[in-house]
Order: sequence, then structure tokens, then C-alpha cells
Amino acid sequence: MNVKQIDAEYVAGTYARFPVEIVGGQGCTLCDADGKAYIDMGSGIGVSVFGTADERWLNAVKAQLDKLQHASNLYYTEPCARLAQALCLATGMKKVFFSNSGAEANECAIKTARKWGCENKGAEYFNVITLKNSFHGRTLATLAATGQEGYHKDFLPLTPGFLYASATDASDVERLAAENRCAAVMLETVQGEGGVVALDADYVAAVADIAKKHNLLLIVDEVQTGNGRTGRLYSYMNYGLTPDIFTTAKGLGGGLPIGATVFGERTADVLTAGTHGSTFGGNPVAAAGALDILSRLDEELLANVRAKSARIVAALTGAEGVKGVSGLGLMLGIATERKAEEVLADLREEGVLALKAKDKVRLLPPLSISDDELDRAIEIIRKVCAK
Repeated sequence: MNVKQIDAEYVAGTYARFPVEIVGGQGCTLCDADGKAYIDMGSGIGVSVFGTADERWLNAVKAQLDKLQHASNLYYTEPCARLAQALCLATGMKKVFFSNSGAEANECAIKTARKWGCENKGAEYFNVITLKNSFHGRTLATLAATGQEGYHKDFLPLTPGFLYASATDASDVERLAAENRCAAVMLETVQGEGGVVALDADYVAAVADIAKKHNLLLIVDEVQTGNGRTGRLYSYMNYGLTPDIFTTAKGLGGGLPIGATVFGERTADVLTAGTHGSTFGGNPVAAAGALDILSRLDEELLANVRAKSARIVAALTGAEGVKGVSGLGLMLGIATERKAEEVLADLREEGVLALKAKDKVRLLPPLSISDDELDRAIEIIRKVCAK
């Protein structure tokens, strides 16, 4: 049996896999089992921000593996502490809880909001307002937080306590906040799984004002948008927001599982000993890799992300077969005349690996992609879209 047959036989069938077996790569190039090379325009769904087999990241991870691969959170470890410090110094936030994924980071944010609501407003103030078309994870609580019925239908009844507001009309958020006993409002500034749709700046400002008016926590889900992906260290910085909590994962680890829930002044001390935990959260190897990633997300790199984004948007907007381009930074969605599935299949044939978000082709290349690699990918995308 080959790998695809073994996978079909023994791995739960939860993924509609592309017909490609990735065996290795370097930088922004991935190679399959047949020796074919591809330009990576997906980076493991926004994870490998410096590409595959990045030497600096590998060295940081290997050095930590030689020292300590794991310790219980009953003990201190330096990479965990240093990473929390780096996140807080870079953002002005106050405390961090580490987990292993974006869904876990969002679960922690929801738990914190409920505890904060209970302690500061009353036990009945547990509702969290999220946005229609949002996506916050696949655990039962984060699935309930997700504002898309298509993800809900097989898993009813959902965890209660979530209200869904329009992602374009802030008066809907105001209505829900006024009519219900709420603890928080939670949003993605770019709705990734919802079709790579960036929220309007005036809408986001209005939601922040509503949260302040109704004494709600403002939570920003940065699982996919964070760690330089939108051209700022965290996407809320594009909007001038100051969240009470933000969550992140994916690109922070550079390829190892990590999640982080980052707390501001109002939420820094909500979680106390015994109220939350994670066996692997803050794992020293994952944290060492994340420290290296975070140390390189400087303004020069972020400016390059913004410049590369503008390059893609300019090249594809108005191109034959392209209806439009949405998103921010190197988190972009292409609405195509042909079905996205057909475009993705042709891109694979031409040596480009991209993704899908709803009915769009989604681009999440490594932030380190070179201009030459990007230009080659754009040329192929234009060619395929024009078919």
C-alpha cells in the first residue's frame, strides 16, 4: 500500500485532501513524492511564515530539543517565560496563556470572558457576540462561536451563549448588546474561512465603541491574521484597536503546534491557579521556535509584506477571469470566473499550491517569499484564471 492508500484505510476521513503527497521542501518550494516542485502559496494554511526547513527556526528548535523537550507546567521553563514576555512587550498586553492551537486559544478567551462577566457584571452576563460569516474553531464551544450555519448542522445542540451579529451593520451589534446580557464581543478583522473578507474600518471602530458603551470585553481572533500575515504584527493594529484579549496560533509556531491567548489590563488577572490549564501549552520546543519567529517579525519584514500584497492585488485586479481580490497583506482571496476547485487543480498542474476559502482561491504564501517566486506564482495564477 502506498501512503495515499494507507491514509484512506487508517486516517479518519475528515479532510478532502488534494492528490499530492508532500515529502519535503526548502523555503517557498515544496516537493511531492514524484519529485515535482511547487511554489508554496498556502504555507500550511498560514503556518510556515518563513517557509519550509528555515535554518534559523530549525536551529532554535534543535537547540531546545537537546536541552529539554517537555516539562509539566508545574515547573518554570525559560522559553515559555521569554515568549510571553516578548508577546507582551511587542503588543503592550499584560499576560499570556499558552495552548496548542487556535481553537484552544479561542476556548480560553471564551472561558475568560465568561469568568470576567460573572465577576464584574453578574452570573447571567455570559453571552458572547460574534459575527455572521466568522470562524473560530472546531471544538464545540468555538464551533458555536462560529457564525456560519453550515458548520453547525451536524453537531446540534450547540453550546449556548453565542449571538451572531451582522459583519457590516454595527447597529446589529448594538441591538444584541442592548437586548442581551453579554460579556464580550469577538471578531476576526479578516474573516478567513468566511471568504477572506476584511471588515470595514468604520464598522470595526463602531463595534469597539459599542463594546465600551456596554462594558463588554473586546476579543480579536488573530489565529490566521496574526504574526505579520496582514502586514502588521497583529491585524487589529491595522484598525487602531486596543483589544482586551487577542488570540493567536498558526504562524506563531512556524510549524509546531502552539496557541496563545493574550490578555490586556482588564483581563490579565481573571484566570487564577486551577481555573485553566494545558498539558502541552508553553511546551519549551514549540516556544523556542515561536521566539525565533517573533524576533524576525520586524517593521522591515512587515513593510515587505504590505508591498508584496500590493504587488499581487495590482497584478490580479482586472485580470482576465478574475472578478475581484479581497483581504489584507498576504492573506488574500481571489474571486474567479471559473470554479475555485477547477482553478486550484490547474494551479497544481502548473506547479503552484494554493487554497480555498468558500468560493474563492485563497493565497497565504510564506511572508519570506521572494519577489521572483511571487512573480512566477502571479504569472501562473493569471494564466490559469484566464483559461
